[in-house]
This record gives sequence, structure tokens and C-alpha cells, in this order.
Amino acid sequence: MEDQALEDLKTFLPPLLRALEGLGFVSRHLDPPLLGRVLAVVAEPEAALRGVRPQLDDWPEALTAVREQLQGVADLALGSYEALAAAEDMRGVYRALRHLPRAQEALYPLAAGLPPVSRYFISPGRRDDGDLVGRLAAAAPRDDVGVFHVDNEPGARGGFSLYVPETYTPDQAWPVVMALHGGAGHGRGFLWSWLRDARTDGAIVIAPTAVGDTWALQGPDPDSPNLQRILDEVGARWRLDPSRRLLTGMSDGGTFSYVSGLELESPFTHLAPVSAAFHPMLAAFADAERISGLPIHITHGVQDWMFSVDQAREAEATLAAAGARVTYREIAGLSHCYPSEVNPDLLAWMDASRAPA
Repeated sequence: MEDQALEDLKTFLPPLLRALEGLGFVSRHLDPPLLGRVLAVVAEPEAALRGVRPQLDDWPEALTAVREQLQGVADLALGSYEALAAAEDMRGVYRALRHLPRAQEALYPLAAGLPPVSRYFISPGRRDDGDLVGRLAAAAPRDDVGVFHVDNEPGARGGFSLYVPETYTPDQAWPVVMALHGGAGHGRGFLWSWLRDARTDGAIVIAPTAVGDTWALQGPDPDSPNLQRILDEVGARWRLDPSRRLLTGMSDGGTFSYVSGLELESPFTHLAPVSAAFHPMLAAFADAERISGLPIHITHGVQDWMFSVDQAREAEATLAAAGARVTYREIAGLSHCYPSEVNPDLLAWMDASRAPA
């Protein structure tokens, strides 16, 4: 890079990454009564990014591809802030925040060459881990690692997105996380709620998209066979650990992790519903052999305005009484949103609670 371009990049990247972190902060604190205060907190990162956005305009022609990529990320972030400011209800807020995973997807390919971007895609608590940073930096480009999308373009149904860590090697079996999006969501976007932590701790993440508008919570179930198909397809190319197969999800996805994961034929070894609905009939109709000893980790927010925390408490009591090995985490102040900070704990819990070989 030319000297001026390097200086521009040093000036541009910190506001860009702070703006993305600001959108993540909004996503994590989606409590309608507090939304105005939350948006006020992220006003400064938005303004800072707007201030540096023009600095890349005069980059040399040889850097056009990188410049356009970075500007595209910035425009997605700024578009999200603009849509948040114009949102009239929570539906508008959710639509505005869909720009964030698109921005992350556009930014991720630059992680291989830009250390600040690579650190952005590491769990916040591990960004000063020199060994981890070094291993990721030293990972050679390969066609069997990174982000993949299989029949999962925006608007498509029934496909999946996949992340395989850059440090993947086939000489060991890798834990797999099947992460299910919420109602009206899409696997391509939900992948990014897990990518940082999977990249940090070493896990393969599969983010499928429901066959229908949301997961099959009642009536015929085309989704469970589709999850099995996807798991088989991924397992045919990458080495998956049969003792560490986590089915998790947010909201409708969390509820479906109960519905599908409690089936006797389920291929998953661990369940981790987040901000999910629960009805005692789910346990009543579950096969006793399946539920006995099954590790289930329940995460729920005290302030959840869509599914009361009482449902999660009932789930804990009902499933434990039925013989499941239940871990329960109730988060004060958490509303109806996905708390990505639980991901490292879920991976550690899966390691600790897996069946002995």
C-alpha cells in the first residue's frame, strides 16, 4: 500500500469497527422502553464513521477493490443507523439491524490481511491472546475453511450457511453448532451471532434457514429431516465430533430446538434454547429414553417481553423432573434478543458435559 493509503486506513478502521460494535450493542439491548437511551449511546460511533467515510475516496486505482469493499461495509453500517433513527416500532428496528450481518459478511474476507479486522472477529475477551492472534494470522488460505453459503441467498428457504475455522485440521474431530435463527430470520444473517466465538474457540457453525416462513413448531415437520440432511452433508466433507453436536437457537429457533431436539431420532447430543417459548407438553410427549440424561442449557432474559421468563423457569423444572441434565442461566436486564456473550460458555459446557468416549 502507498503511505497515504496506509495512513487513511489507520484513521478509517477504528471508527468503522466501533460503529459495527455499536450496532452489536443495540442488537444486544433490544428492550423497547430503553431503546431511545440505547440509540443515544451509539450516536458518537455513527458520527465518527461519517466523518472518516470520505477519506478513502481518493485511493489509487490499484486499491480500488479494497476501497470499494471497505466503503460498502461503511455504507451498510451507516444505513443501519439511519434506519434505526427512522424506525417507528420494533419491527422497524429489527429490519434496520439486518444491515449488521451483511456488513460483517462483507468485512470478513479482509480479516486475513488486516490485523484489526481479524481481532474484530475474535471474542472480545480473547483479543489480547497473542497465541490465538498469531495462529489465525499464520493460517494459510485454503478452500476448505472460512464462510460458505449453500442454497442460502437472501430470501431463499431451506439452505444453510457454514463457518469452518481457519485453524481447522482433519486430524481431530471438531464440535459443531447448529444455530437456528428466530422467526422471520435467515441463517445467512444468524451465522454472525456465532462466528466470532467459533473462530476463537474452534468450532464449526451451521446456520440453516427454515424451510417455511419460520420453524415447524406445529403441524408437519419438514425442518428436522432438513437439519439431518445438512448435518450429513457437512459431515461428509469435514470431521465432526459425534459427542459434541449442539442444537441451539433464538426465539422460534430456540423453541424448535426443543421440538426437534427432544425427538428420539435427533442426531444432536446437546440442546441450548435461548429466549425460547416452552410448553410442558414438549416434555410430556418426548421419549423417556431420549430425555433421560440429555444435557440441556436454557438461557433466558428476565426482561423478555415476548416469552416470559416464567416459561423458562417452567422448562427448567419440567425437564429436570423428566430426567434431563439441565443447566439454567437467567440474565437480569436481558430482553428478547440473542446474548452472544453466552456462546463461549455454551461451548465450554458442551465440552464438560459430553458423554465419555
